[in-house]
Amino acid sequence: MNSARAAWRRLEPVHGMIYFVPEARRRYADLGLSRRAGYFASRSAAFGQASAELVTATFYNFHPELVRQAVDEAWDTATPQQVLDARYAAAGEALRRAGIHELPDLAEVLALVRRAAEAAREHTQGRPLFAAHAALAWPEEPVLQLWHAQTLLREFRGDGHVACLLSEGVGGLDALVLHAATGEVPVDFLKASRAWPEEEWADAEERLRKRGLLDGDSLSAEGATLRGHIEDRTNRLALPAYAALGDAGCERLAELATPFGHAVIETGLLKLG
Repeated sequence: MNSARAAWRRLEPVHGMIYFVPEARRRYADLGLSRRAGYFASRSAAFGQASAELVTATFYNFHPELVRQAVDEAWDTATPQQVLDARYAAAGEALRRAGIHELPDLAEVLALVRRAAEAAREHTQGRPLFAAHAALAWPEEPVLQLWHAQTLLREFRGDGHVACLLSEGVGGLDALVLHAATGEVPVDFLKASRAWPEEEWADAEERLRKRGLLDGDSLSAEGATLRGHIEDRTNRLALPAYAALGDAGCERLAELATPFGHAVIETGLLKLG
């Protein structure tokens, strides 16, 4: 399990950069979309013209009114196919800027990560975001194939994570508050990006204190145990994809993926801007 998680984590910057790079903002702006509308539309466009309710449910931790405003703006302005095309174009531009297409192990990394992504496609049940993206055609360009494969694995893992949160009675806002309590991400960033009002955030904090998951503004011992349990279950639910590689394949992918993640980070593709 550790090798599978390492394989995903080290290559994840290749996918995650799409939410930060100026190439994406420019492509969405060319369609007339704001940054927020571009985010919600581009990640949900695999569903087709997704409703705000569907996006709120599957993205899980954003305030419903934020989602509604962004989704209404998006589908009043562009079609899902236009948004998908813009997203792939931006991904290719950004990854080429990072030099991903020139890395010597691209072919082997792509072969491994695509095998894992294809294996995941045999396990779509209960994974709506993953299933929608898995139904999209594979791009032709190797760099975009790599991005698509890692996108599939990210959504596969993400859908499993939502299932774990739901099974433990941790709603979207609760999950944000518990994440903020770890100190790993600034609370102001989580509040601003997910648009939860102060009153609702405070109510969630009080609810979690009553459950014994928070001690003041920090995680309690019970809260830390719960988060560890959820992370462990999330890792286990992601295993069907990586089982196709075996331990040796996962270790090889983790080893080879490191320069790819570093290239994305060192080029600044993950910087907020």
